[in-house]
Amino acid sequence: MKPALLIEGLSIRLPAGADRALAVEAVDLELPAGRTLCVVGESGSGKSMVANAVMGLLPRPQVAPVAGRILFEGRDLLALPEREWRRVRGCRIGMVFQEPMTSLNPVMRIGEQIGEVLDAHQPLPRAERRARIVGALGDVGLPDPATLIDSFPFRLSGGQRQRVMIAAALVLEPTLLIADEPTTALDVTTQAQILALMRDLQRRKGMSMLFITHDFGVVADIADEVAVMQRGRVVERGAARQLLNHPQHAYTQALIAAIPHGRTRASQAAGRPLLQVSGLCKTFRSGGGLFRRPREVPAAQAVDLHVDAGETLGVVGESGSGKSTLGRLLTGLIAADAGHIRFDGQELAADLRRRPRADRAAIQMVFQDPYASLNPRHVVGAAIAAGPIEQGMARAQALALARELLGRVGLDPEAADRYPHEFSGGQRQRIAIARALATRPRLIVADEPVSALDVSVQAQVLALFEQVRREFGLSLVFITHDLRVAAQMCDRLAVMKGGRIVETGDTATLLASPQHPYTRELLAAAPHFHSALEAAGA
Repeated sequence: MKPALLIEGLSIRLPAGADRALAVEAVDLELPAGRTLCVVGESGSGKSMVANAVMGLLPRPQVAPVAGRILFEGRDLLALPEREWRRVRGCRIGMVFQEPMTSLNPVMRIGEQIGEVLDAHQPLPRAERRARIVGALGDVGLPDPATLIDSFPFRLSGGQRQRVMIAAALVLEPTLLIADEPTTALDVTTQAQILALMRDLQRRKGMSMLFITHDFGVVADIADEVAVMQRGRVVERGAARQLLNHPQHAYTQALIAAIPHGRTRASQAAGRPLLQVSGLCKTFRSGGGLFRRPREVPAAQAVDLHVDAGETLGVVGESGSGKSTLGRLLTGLIAADAGHIRFDGQELAADLRRRPRADRAAIQMVFQDPYASLNPRHVVGAAIAAGPIEQGMARAQALALARELLGRVGLDPEAADRYPHEFSGGQRQRIAIARALATRPRLIVADEPVSALDVSVQAQVLALFEQVRREFGLSLVFITHDLRVAAQMCDRLAVMKGGRIVETGDTATLLASPQHPYTRELLAAAPHFHSALEAAGA
């Protein structure tokens, strides 16, 4: 049987001045018909470049293939003129991108955007076109597709938007689907639903699938074959079970070793309450008018929790459960509607602007996306020094502290004179941690700080959090949707659903014997606590 996709000797050139000459070098890959090939590697390994080359989406001429062939349905895709490419792209080869919100037009309705795919390749009468779109939305399990077709992207959750992207990719029933990190940063239940959906669609439609990911938990769930890439080269490939259980290359072994192990630890708490929260409430209101009531979303409902000195409290739950809102309420970035926050025995004002300087310095936050939280026009040294300067420290002393902290988080102190765009994602998160440490806080709220990082970089940042927690005597509120990370990092867990904490307990007990049905649902959806390595061998 001919393979669905055959890549031979593919090399892709990078522009002058890049960190290496070739983004992809002499890559050979084979995807059997009806099977799933996972391409795994860290950011910069070249895996997305391979996917973009197959789709004809490389930004030529700056980035272009310089050697090799990509054979699909008997034709070399690299030799096709652009007119032929347009006939293949979308019709015979579909693609699902990593971030659906950047792929969907925010001012176009969902149905119009899927309809553009049909209009480009298979124009249909209006009624038949609408029926086809509704059918595609129904195929991916979206609720009430006849109504949802007229919705705008912002009204959908992250998982629903990703389902829309899958519907758009499959509406023309391609024979090959390319999925580029389609579940990165999704919560565990949504990720499990998307993976199950893609497996089901593959079986029903007989597709072949090229799946790009850095998560070996996903690989264990979905892959038939695996190729591991490092700095543009394929360093190992083989059947999924064989490769996961018996990796041969040192790089593959290192990636698998970096998977969060999910083993719980002994409590680090000192037993003295540092943060006490009672009856915390927050409702967001939008829209409304003279004859229309505003839309209300209760994000926090009578939340009670405490954090002891030296303790790490994990807050887990799906997207929309209220985790991030809780973090912002604790730091005063948004004001609570009701409730009390007591820190070291003292009542804190709900609004950060009304808190004394010392209270503002004592609780700091590390955000999910450090690039979005760093001013791109300020060098990172100035960003780190801003907090101490606001607290009254002399500028020269604050800049010296910034350099010291960069060294403490594993970066060159000379990096203080560089801008955020000059760093990788993991390095930017280290900078964000240094900035949080600059005011000598006693509590750090970390909101999904590793969710979008490669598994190896994630392991480094988690180790850094543990290191600074010990060195600085910190308490942490660690917000995450990854239960493997929560198990590894946290002394206690609080499970949130619909703005409420539905279950709390020490990590080992809660994970071994969850009492609430929602907690059991989260555990069942997680890439399991035995590693991906064991899952593949099951």
